[in-house]
Amino acid sequence: MIISSRFLSHSIVFLVMAVILLGSVPPIIAGQGGTDFLSDEFYTDQPGSVETADPLESLNRVVFTFNDRMYTWVLEPVARGYSHILPSDIRSCFSTFFRNLLEPVRFINTLLQGRFADSRTVLIRFVINSTCGIYGFADVAAREFNFPPVEATLGETLARWGMGDGCYLVVPLYGPSTLRDFAGVVGDGFGMTPYYYPWTNDLGVMAGVYFGKETNRLSLHLGEYEELKKLSFDPYVALRDAYFQYRRKKRLHLTSPENMWE
Repeated sequence: MIISSRFLSHSIVFLVMAVILLGSVPPIIAGQGGTDFLSDEFYTDQPGSVETADPLESLNRVVFTFNDRMYTWVLEPVARGYSHILPSDIRSCFSTFFRNLLEPVRFINTLLQGRFADSRTVLIRFVINSTCGIYGFADVAAREFNFPPVEATLGETLARWGMGDGCYLVVPLYGPSTLRDFAGVVGDGFGMTPYYYPWTNDLGVMAGVYFGKETNRLSLHLGEYEELKKLSFDPYVALRDAYFQYRRKKRLHLTSPENMWE
């Protein structure tokens, strides 16, 4: 039986939608920007109360269970098999390459947030890593020139301009967020598309690239989500608290004097 290219393309798109879950649980646990959510130091002197309302908890728990099973039964085995094929050094180079492609989006967000010193750092990193770092496969800017990575999202931009969080939300096939932050994720996604896929309009090809990117990233954080679940009485609450702690750490950084309208 001959499988049409249209059917194959739609199948790949469906698969990549499932893989979006790779972008939810592990990064929160692993710590974006070098934060370790499994360390005792991360929770030192941090308030334990939830900072954003969770009026949809019953629904959120259902979605959390769905995401958890998708991760455990499908995505983690795929990433683990991938990790056995490629050495960690090569996978780290791929991760650095994809991160470099997002620097233009971070540059725009730092400008909109008034973080002009960070804007300069992001621009310098992009130029150095795209040239000396061989298209971004090596983070030469951090290693040789002491320009560390900078995080900046549209969600943070909306917060800087006065938009409230909205309620806590667990998004199917994505993970923990808030209404505002998820709107930022969608906006950043549209913004990064031209930098990821300037050479094709084929949805199947784009989905395949994204599938590879997210599988590669999860392969670098295997076991961390499982560790959080093992250490917690209620994984839903543990992940929600880790998400809020991560946001609190970022907010403290963004509101420090050196990051306010340089």
